[in-house]
Amino acid sequence: MKSWKVYLTLFFLSLASVFFLLGKEKGQAEERLPQQALKIGVSLYRGDDEFISSVSRALEEEKSHKEEKFQQKMTLNILDAKNSQTIQNAQIDQFIRKNYDVIVVNVVDRTVAATLIHKAKQAKIPIIFFNREPIETDLLQWDQAFYVGSRAQESGEMQGQLVWQAYLENPDRFDLNGDGKIQYVMLEGEEVHQDSLIRTETSIQSIVDAGVKVERLARGVGNWMRQPSKEFMSQWLKEFDQPIELVISNNDEMALGAVEALQSEKQMPPPQIVGIDGTKEGIEAVDNGQMLGTILADTTAQAKGILDLAYATSQNRPIKEIEPKVKDQYLWIPHQIYTTEK
Repeated sequence: MKSWKVYLTLFFLSLASVFFLLGKEKGQAEERLPQQALKIGVSLYRGDDEFISSVSRALEEEKSHKEEKFQQKMTLNILDAKNSQTIQNAQIDQFIRKNYDVIVVNVVDRTVAATLIHKAKQAKIPIIFFNREPIETDLLQWDQAFYVGSRAQESGEMQGQLVWQAYLENPDRFDLNGDGKIQYVMLEGEEVHQDSLIRTETSIQSIVDAGVKVERLARGVGNWMRQPSKEFMSQWLKEFDQPIELVISNNDEMALGAVEALQSEKQMPPPQIVGIDGTKEGIEAVDNGQMLGTILADTTAQAKGILDLAYATSQNRPIKEIEPKVKDQYLWIPHQIYTTEK
C-alpha cells in the first residue's frame, strides 16, 4: 500500500514538471514573438511640396531609430491629399475604419481641423498635426490632439534679421540706386495661410524696427511653388525701370523661382534673395551665392517629435519625457539662420 502511494506521488510530480517546462517554453516563445506594429497614418496636404516631402522622408528615416529606441515596430502609411480637403477627409476616415493607433495630419484647410479632431476623439485615436497649425481653440478641445512645428513669427523675424544685419554691414550691396531705401518685392505663400501672413508681416517689421527704410515695389502670391514665382519675378524684372534690390520669399521654393528668373532675365548687380525652410536646394543656392540666406526649419527634429508623440500617446506613456518639451499640446521646433556671411 505504501509503495503504491509513493509511485502515485512520483507520477504527479513528473506530470507537474512536464507542465512547468511546457509553460516555460511557451512563455519564452511569446517573448520571442515580435510586438504588434504601431500603425501610424499620415496625410500630407500636398506631397509635391518640397518641404513637406522632406518631412515625409525624415519620418521614414527616423522610424527605424525610434523602433530601436522604443523596442516597438512601427508602420507608416503616408498618403497625399493633393491639396484637397475632401480627399484628406476620406484618408482620415480610412485610418479610423482600419483602427490605426495614431493619426498624423498636415491639414489642407486649418478651419477643418476641429472636425478631424472630433472624429479622432470619437474613435479614441490620438491625432498629431504638423507644419500647418490648427486654430488654437480647436486643438485644445481634446487633450489627445497635438501640434508639431516651428513658429511662423520666429521665421519671419529671423528673415528680417538676416537682411538688416547684412544691410548694416554693407548698405551698398542693397541700395543699388543710392536713395537710402531698399526697394523690395515679396513672394507670398497661400493668401489665407496664417504662416504666409505672419512671415510676410514680421520679416518687414523686423527690418523696419532695425531702422532700415524699405519700399515695396510688388507682391505676388506664389502658393509656395517655384514656377508661378519665377513668372512673377520675370515680369517684375521687365516692369520696373529701377533695380529690384531685395526679394523676400515666404519659402525656399519660391525664392528658387526668383533665382531661375534671374538666370534668364539678367539684372546686374542682382538683388539679394532670402527664403525660409532650409531645403536642400535652398541651402545649395546660399552656398553658391545665388541667395543671401534662408531660415532652417529642422525637418529631422519635426519627424522625431512626431514619432515621439505617436509612441507616447498610443502607449499611454508620459509626454513630459519628450524633448523639446511639449507645452499646452504644442511641440515647437526652433528655427536657425543659415547664411555664408561672416
